[in-house]
Amino acid sequence: MASTVINSYALPAKNLSNKRKQTPNTNLSLLHLCTHLNEAKQIHALMIKTSQISDSYSAGRVAEFYAISDHGSLECAEKILNSVQEPSSFLWNTVIRGNIMKQNPRNSILLYDQMISRSVEPDHFTFTFLLKACTELPAPDVGKQLHSQISKLGLESNSYVRNKLIHLYSISGSIADARKLFDKSTDLDIVTWNSMLEAYADCKDRESLHKLFEEMPYKDVVSWNTVIGFYVQVGEFKEAVEMFRRMQEEGQLANRVTLISVLSAVAHLGALAQGSWLHSYIDKNRVKLDENLGSALINMYAKCGCLDGAIQAFENTSKKSVDTWNSMISGFAANGQSLKAIRLFSRMESLRVQPNAITFSCVLNACSHGGLVEEGVKYFRKMSEIYKIKPDIAHYGCMVDLFSRAALFDRAEDIIRTMPMKPDKVMWKALLGACRNHRNFEVGERAGLKLIELAPEDHASYVLLSNIYAIAEKWEGVHRVRKMMWERGIKKIPGCSSIELDGVVHEFIVGDITHSGKEIYEMLDEMGEKLNLAGYKPDTEQVLLDIEDEEVKKNSLSHHSEKLAIAFGFISTSPKSTIRVVKNLRVCSDCHSVMKHLSKIYEREIIIRDSNRFHHFSDGICSCMDYW
Repeated sequence: MASTVINSYALPAKNLSNKRKQTPNTNLSLLHLCTHLNEAKQIHALMIKTSQISDSYSAGRVAEFYAISDHGSLECAEKILNSVQEPSSFLWNTVIRGNIMKQNPRNSILLYDQMISRSVEPDHFTFTFLLKACTELPAPDVGKQLHSQISKLGLESNSYVRNKLIHLYSISGSIADARKLFDKSTDLDIVTWNSMLEAYADCKDRESLHKLFEEMPYKDVVSWNTVIGFYVQVGEFKEAVEMFRRMQEEGQLANRVTLISVLSAVAHLGALAQGSWLHSYIDKNRVKLDENLGSALINMYAKCGCLDGAIQAFENTSKKSVDTWNSMISGFAANGQSLKAIRLFSRMESLRVQPNAITFSCVLNACSHGGLVEEGVKYFRKMSEIYKIKPDIAHYGCMVDLFSRAALFDRAEDIIRTMPMKPDKVMWKALLGACRNHRNFEVGERAGLKLIELAPEDHASYVLLSNIYAIAEKWEGVHRVRKMMWERGIKKIPGCSSIELDGVVHEFIVGDITHSGKEIYEMLDEMGEKLNLAGYKPDTEQVLLDIEDEEVKKNSLSHHSEKLAIAFGFISTSPKSTIRVVKNLRVCSDCHSVMKHLSKIYEREIIIRDSNRFHHFSDGICSCMDYW
């Protein structure tokens, strides 16, 4: 279409006496309709031939197309700049801006040096572009030099320049400089407030962030998104959801950024009711499910153990990117639906959607959780042989996990020995966890010592090795590891489980006997009686302490955090409704056995998300098929 319009004007130019005489403005307008570089070059050549580009303004407009358009050429823009005898600041700014837009920020700074050497005075546009370049590089030292020049030229009060400076200082950690600039400002606009707010978020200064937010005379959606996003980033998910509620109460409409952040928070909490409300909000406000929002919604449902919701969100996503497919494959894998994950990958291939490295991590993870060893080996080879994707440490980690879960420890250790990079702590942790499950003391001890060497600050490293010693009843080893933890100031993170009821998330800590609701402990007693009648035998090996009294061990097991959460769920929800619990640690084998029994006794579906995966318990059977 653009070519047709252009040609209708360009052809008469061969004869300037034609009734449709061209002007510089006509050609400049046509230039911005171009969809190919050659079209632009034709118009440019015509303007040169007809002496329409002799002035700096026209040269700047042509350079603007070359520098900024997707169909332009930085090389052509710079040729125009160099051909003009006295280029204006507009022309310099155009080419500087183009270099930043085309991911060449370093060259924009070099162009600025040339601009100064030719005695062209920069303006606020120049510095706005250059400060963005310093942010992208990043080059905070250059930014400080520019700040000095900005001050000399009296441009520090310009809101665009000031906001870019605050942002640059914030990402470079110079929060004091950012605040000093903020406090000097006499005409603070919403962008400046938000820039300072983002500065505090970037440096994770929770107190200053909250104080500034409350001081803001006006808050827009960016202000709310900054605070909500901060809470998500630092793992304060309940606070993020609470801030979103307050945002709604104050009448501020959410945008896609808000929804993606809050969906992430809800996903981490496993709060399905809140997630479903967000989905309704999206539908009610007719927010289109693009690839990013669709992926966030799929991830939320999958992490809440609701695969039906995840599938619906997947199918309703209008434009599915590879990330959308990855989210759904990962959701199937985490929820014990390994075969569905593989079938979805096959569907993805049939539609010629190009998988990426993350796709194969999801597929290999599905094979690992499903015990599909040979399938995992096949996909690992396919990744490099068919799709030419070089395996990274995450893929090798999946293979170690795959072989370890299947008790193929020789093959797992072969991967660790022969892989082209050093193994990380995730890999050793997968091997150690499997050794605990399969009672392989020799490999487990070796993996545990290596894990502590690699991650001396990680409490889980010590706990896993201590578990290996305890299962083997090597109590000296247990005491040695615990002494090491004490000497290094390492504290074990207690088991914590949460359950959402009526939009409120309730949390329970292992061994908690102080909850205000006494009915919980009465329900625990009832559960214990019914479990005994059903033939349940406590797995006292899970009490990893040197205690001889079996009754003490049994009592310790009965107060694991997920059992407390389940008891609370039983007394707080209607009969036969689904119970959903999120746990911060891996579920132990005793709790796993208890949940299978309880799902049958109380005719309830029980869904537990632990640190590794989901367990869907129904009628005495778990979706993991006892393979976890």
